[in-house]
Amino acid sequence: MKQRRAFLRNIGLGAGALITTPVLAGQRYTSTVDPSLASSVKDAIQFISVKDVEIVKLRFPNKTPVTWNAIKKSGGGYPSSSFLKITTNEGITGWSGMKGVSSTTLGYVKKIKGLNLLNTEQVWHHMFFHDRKPVAKGQEIHAIGSVDLCVWDIVGKALGLPVHKVLGNFREKIPVYAAGGYYAEGKTNADLVKEMESYVKEGYKVVKMKVGYLKAKEDAQRVRDVVNAIGKDARVMVDANNGYDTAYEAIRFGKMVEDLDLYWFEEPVAPDDWRGNAEVREELNIPIVAGENEYTRWGARDLVENHSCDIVNIDTIKGGGLTEMRKIAALCSAYHIEIAPHGYSHMNVHAVASLPNAKILETYPAKARDFNPTLEPFPMKDGMIEAPSIVGLGMEPDPALVKKYRV
Repeated sequence: MKQRRAFLRNIGLGAGALITTPVLAGQRYTSTVDPSLASSVKDAIQFISVKDVEIVKLRFPNKTPVTWNAIKKSGGGYPSSSFLKITTNEGITGWSGMKGVSSTTLGYVKKIKGLNLLNTEQVWHHMFFHDRKPVAKGQEIHAIGSVDLCVWDIVGKALGLPVHKVLGNFREKIPVYAAGGYYAEGKTNADLVKEMESYVKEGYKVVKMKVGYLKAKEDAQRVRDVVNAIGKDARVMVDANNGYDTAYEAIRFGKMVEDLDLYWFEEPVAPDDWRGNAEVREELNIPIVAGENEYTRWGARDLVENHSCDIVNIDTIKGGGLTEMRKIAALCSAYHIEIAPHGYSHMNVHAVASLPNAKILETYPAKARDFNPTLEPFPMKDGMIEAPSIVGLGMEPDPALVKKYRV
């Protein structure tokens, strides 16, 4: 604790701890530490490394209903959450996860044993480039992303700050949307409208629904019914989950709803159909979103250079964690493109709070928490949440939940 307090004092000094001496041209600039601060610098935490690692998996007792989007059914079973837990030499415990944590993840933690976790860029570079073949994608980059998030949780806790403050906060108030509107057996348009209205009553100003499973006219009517019901209070997003086989099918549907001032049209065609995405974007007066199934800054580069979308929604874990998400955002900003990370809000909130070109945060409405209590809500008002004040990432599960539901 003494070391941690000294470390925090040192961090708080910032540039004031350095004395910069102006010199004549041709001479080197030198910076020296104020002698009165030398002892606190010496005592500060300088090295944090992995001591132990484990996976904590929770399973909950209420079966989720069977729902589907344009391409995939989900639900019908017992929901679960998997967390990565890293304990360090300094006794700081880092957490990340909720999905995608596996034995592959443990392998990447093993890779970084002995490295200084404060050196986040070095740690990421070592995971991605050192001793591996082929190129890290799929399960591998998912594992890297999970470990990277855990490392940032540790760094935040070492500094006594929320991670978005460590990254450099840009906004304190964050716009959010409710992800929902799935298809279900016997679900009518009236049922869908009632669902979307419940999200507006929660405080959301933007809500998302699924399209691409039904015939274009049927889906267009579903969207129109929702917009007519809530259009004065909230805006509507549509998400096709890559459901349209061709660009012209996506364009045909889009033309039917183009007059509804939709917030965006997400993933209209196949993930690797950059040209098709570009065609949809060119033909429709609706912002096009893509990237949820891409990986790293190189995947973002392909989307951007092919003019595939107006907004990039690469998943923070699939993207490679917060370290890589910052690079993705910087790349997109050079093209004046916004980002809106896909996935769990507790990992993405720090990205959206700290990145100037972040647009909005995906969150799950109250009914999702009926089945998975680890999806703890952020207090919301008028469609906005406050950037979290909790130290680190804030992804550590409630010990009572771990005790009760651990597998």
